[in-house]
Amino acid sequence: MTPSQRTLEEIIAGIEPVDPVWIERARERTASLVMPARALGRLHDISEQLCGIQQSLQPSVSRKAFLVMAADHGIVDEGVSAYPQDVTGEMIKTFMAGGAGINVLAGQVNAEIHVVDMGIKSDPVLVGSDSGNRFLSRKVARGTTNFVRGPAMTGEQAEKAVLTGYQLAAELFEDGVEILGTGDMGIGNTTPSAAIGAVIAGAGLEAMVGRGTGIDDPALKRKREVIRLGIERNRPDAADALDVLAKVGGFEIGGIAGCILAGAYHRRPVIIDGFISTAGALIAAVLAPAAVDTMLAGHCSEEPGHRLMLRHLGLKPILDLGMRLGEGTGGALAMGIIEAAVRIFRDMLTFEQAGVTGKK
Repeated sequence: MTPSQRTLEEIIAGIEPVDPVWIERARERTASLVMPARALGRLHDISEQLCGIQQSLQPSVSRKAFLVMAADHGIVDEGVSAYPQDVTGEMIKTFMAGGAGINVLAGQVNAEIHVVDMGIKSDPVLVGSDSGNRFLSRKVARGTTNFVRGPAMTGEQAEKAVLTGYQLAAELFEDGVEILGTGDMGIGNTTPSAAIGAVIAGAGLEAMVGRGTGIDDPALKRKREVIRLGIERNRPDAADALDVLAKVGGFEIGGIAGCILAGAYHRRPVIIDGFISTAGALIAAVLAPAAVDTMLAGHCSEEPGHRLMLRHLGLKPILDLGMRLGEGTGGALAMGIIEAAVRIFRDMLTFEQAGVTGKK
């Protein structure tokens, strides 16, 4: 069966928790490495999680890729962003030309970049884009509608967004990608992300809603009020992920959720980037709670609600550098650390191999 033939119900049914037996076997290997017990801290946790995900004591993250999901948002009409919506399409061109932050940082870890139009208003003209990055048009619609006035999308569109993300990620995994990073682009997308976080994580808007692209105090106050009105009028059901996505979400957020489900289904790790990616992770976790086992939180964003989202998921960020760019940049930086964890686990000698006396 190809990825495009699987229904959402079949995908969810195929996702199982990581087997703790593999984690325990990995911990035994870690304990034999020539160093004081767990002297490299969280690097051991990361490598052991990868062993559990891949069901192997020879974990591998050699082939890396990013899916950068892009979409526009009707909620921008309410003045929630410091930038105009045209920037979404313009940034697609920058990604494809190889000049954005994610291009630089993904290049540092030799990761592929696939940029996906999940629903931007324009059709970007990519003449002369020869950076080697891949553009995929999978437009669900030309932006969501303004969720203050009604649902952001239909239920059918919400499911299509998730399935599209799943299909694209599944194809990469089946082609040999071993670790996937999530990325995003969409002017205004911290607003639906904060709405999703407030509904699913149960956090107050004062704590959840931040400045996004750098809005001033009056705009921040307006943004919180817009989200409050949208939640009040649409009444999303926190126990129904597709309902939340449809009522206050975004197409790229649904696509990211689908990427995460693909990682869980195919037993491949997925690095969650920042605030928007973690909104997608919340959607995925409601759909399939066991999917959390295959997530790695690349970093903690400066957006105040991000830490609350990660806490709700039970994820500890690998990095905390005060970043808030999105695009997958935090995940790209974390990829280097994840690869280091794998190399320590696989390549470091044991006490016996090194001929060093172990602990008494």
